[in-house]
Amino acid sequence: MRLALGVEYVGTRYAGWQRQDHAPSVQAELEAALSRVADHEVQVTCAGRTDAGVHATGQVVHFDTEAERELRSWVLGANANLPNDIVVRYAQRVPDTFHARYSARSRSYRYVVLNRATRPAIEAHRLAWIITPLDVARMQEAAGALLGEHDFSAFRAAQCQAKSPVRTISSFTIERHGDRVVFRVTANAFLHHMVRNLVGTLLAVGAGEQPPGWVAEVLAGRRRAQAGITAPAGGLYLVGVGYPAEFGLPSGGVGQDSAIIRSPPPCDRWPDDGGIGG
Repeated sequence: MRLALGVEYVGTRYAGWQRQDHAPSVQAELEAALSRVADHEVQVTCAGRTDAGVHATGQVVHFDTEAERELRSWVLGANANLPNDIVVRYAQRVPDTFHARYSARSRSYRYVVLNRATRPAIEAHRLAWIITPLDVARMQEAAGALLGEHDFSAFRAAQCQAKSPVRTISSFTIERHGDRVVFRVTANAFLHHMVRNLVGTLLAVGAGEQPPGWVAEVLAGRRRAQAGITAPAGGLYLVGVGYPAEFGLPSGGVGQDSAIIRSPPPCDRWPDDGGIGG
């Protein structure tokens, strides 16, 4: 039997999603919890491997098991064995053809910037802090050049292992909610550090350091050195993964055939979050 889970976590104290020998990871914690519920070793595959310090409200994983449990029991049992900064939101049976990574058709990320003169305290590791006033209209104008299919070599990390730098961005919005500036981007897939590099480049436009047309020039140049900084990890959230309707999985929300246990989530909610999918 193959199961899919929706997972939410605060990535602050983890060295990323992927299991590592000498550092804590979200994958290791989740697999240990599920193994206790299944009474056998469980290995999970995720939709997107988040980096150290990056958070998720809509991560999706799958795993195979011979253990017979109610869907509700998988959710309750996993959460009872997980630390407070990781939670399973839902469990759902899926066909053997489903693959959390390869079946995904889109992924959505949110990046949150606190744009004010004083630094954050409570949310220090859950957003980026920028003192310089940001012009959202200028950044949104610049982001228009990023829509569609492009070679995003200028926005990939040097250690990126993707075979092709070509990706398709279907949506990119930037909004201000009081002293928070929220970036939302959906694409078929992302390169290593792509979202953080896109945000870092747009921040230079928002701060008035570069004109909006500069982003199109950077994109066309295909050189990472021409782009902006890599924005801090703490502001980034994986918020949704989109799958073909045949699998019946939610897009950042909860499916009709899923088992969900409602409880206060560990990640802060932001205005107009609305179960973003993709």
